[in-house]
Amino acid sequence: MDGTRETTLGIKSEMITKSEEYIRDLGPNDHVFVARITENGEKKVVGFIGLHVNTNPRQGHSARLGIAVHKDYKGRGIGRALSNEILDLADNWSRLLRIKLVVFVDNERAIKLYESLGFQIEGIKKYAAVKEGKYADIYIMARYNL
Repeated sequence: MDGTRETTLGIKSEMITKSEEYIRDLGPNDHVFVARITENGEKKVVGFIGLHVNTNPRQGHSARLGIAVHKDYKGRGIGRALSNEILDLADNWSRLLRIKLVVFVDNERAIKLYESLGFQIEGIKKYAAVKEGKYADIYIMARYNL
């Protein structure tokens, strides 16, 4: 969806079948939450967060995180609520030490949210993705539960 895709690594031509495949292939090391609202009697998913624990035994203490919020519902606390739920799972149920994510360097709103949740910028990947026809840099951010 325009307005949401620009902040992710998704592309316009992704098919619904790719999302269905993603859901079908989730395993015991994958944790997904959605934010759902009821509007005019209709239930609607407005946000998504996924935590994917590394399966390599030497990296089993770490995971990667991905999140997206529907463009019409940004700025309403949905991203924070999803993040709080998944971080509770990571910290208090899965005992994960390290959670990593990537974010475009110009996504100030998301960076502020991540920093408020304890994530730190570890580095920058120069020209890591194409965004709106131009090469864009991405921050690697991580949070440590020591």
